[in-house]
Amino acid sequence: MGLFLVLVSCGEDILPKPKGQLSLEYPKAKYSKLESNCSFTFEKNNLALIKDKSCAFEINYPKMKATIYLTHKSVNNNIDKLLRDAQKLTYDHVVKADDILEQPFINEKKKVYGMFYEVGGNAATNAQFYATDSTKNFIVGSVYFYAKPNFDSILPAAQYLKEDMRRIMETLEWK
Repeated sequence: MGLFLVLVSCGEDILPKPKGQLSLEYPKAKYSKLESNCSFTFEKNNLALIKDKSCAFEINYPKMKATIYLTHKSVNNNIDKLLRDAQKLTYDHVVKADDILEQPFINEKKKVYGMFYEVGGNAATNAQFYATDSTKNFIVGSVYFYAKPNFDSILPAAQYLKEDMRRIMETLEWK
């Protein structure tokens, strides 16, 4: 005679748990004016570490493994070329980007004109900008993470740095 064994279970099917994402939170940013020998000033996050290399700034965020790069160039009847180069820098990320949102910036009082770009998706940078007075000064800024771009996992840091970049652009003043 055969013995039959029947296993019965009750309840729902067991599903594997999804991979968890880190809950990254950063302290509220506090800003102070950065004074230098350059032809411009701006407010920077007090948590950031600054390296000034002849008016090319590296604004480092070690805990986020990211750096905002600011580069100043002089305008010498070459504003069209500077604008094309800045736009090309942003649109070189189109291959990996899901979308690029352009946001014009105009501050008539301080004579600061520019464009802020939000780059969506797994591109190497998620935010860039350029600003100029259109006669003497031109600045390009971009943020880069020192990790493989995975937009979902770096989103809190990306948002934080995007706000810092906006603050730099909004507080930019020419000397």
